[in-house]
Amino acid sequence: MANPNIVQNEHGEQTSTGLSHRKLLMWAFLGSDCMFFGSFIATYVIYSGKIAGGPIPEDVFSIPTTSVSTFVLLMSSMSMVLCYSALVQGKLKNFRIWILSTALLGMTFIGFQVFEFRDFVLYGLTPKTNLFGSTFFVLTGFHGAHVTLGIIWLLTLFFYSFRGGVTSERHLDVDLAAIYWHFVDVVWIVIFTVVYLLGVFPGI
Repeated sequence: MANPNIVQNEHGEQTSTGLSHRKLLMWAFLGSDCMFFGSFIATYVIYSGKIAGGPIPEDVFSIPTTSVSTFVLLMSSMSMVLCYSALVQGKLKNFRIWILSTALLGMTFIGFQVFEFRDFVLYGLTPKTNLFGSTFFVLTGFHGAHVTLGIIWLLTLFFYSFRGGVTSERHLDVDLAAIYWHFVDVVWIVIFTVVYLLGVFPGI
């Protein structure tokens, strides 16, 4: 006898909630990731006013440069929406264009971050310089690692689509990647506001 509490979700899976188990696991993972980022951001804020020697945020941050990299990452979120929309509509060619565009925008963001880190080192700021350097590099480096993982994931889906692994009927993998990518973008908005803007303009 069939269990009346078991339903079939949009991906053809039998679940008791109507939601994919993999999607629930993704939300659980992102929830735990929120705690990691929250702890890193809180640590940065707590120690930001206790810098003993070495460069401070006003000395090294370039808000125009970081604003451009932030805009690039936000545009990647828009291209991710267009990528998922194209796949659901069965437009596989457009899907490939948009998912590749998303990955390229993510790479551009990482390129900005590498350029920024290089400049910081030239200014004398390293993870060993002071508490600001330690907390800053750990926080932004952790986020950069997340973006890099997302880029690898997107490129994998791009190549996987040529083998029939991604279709309008089988789009859960892309759905999960989109959730992850949007999360990474939202986290960066918080980092940009708390670390960069408040670091240079503490009165706002």
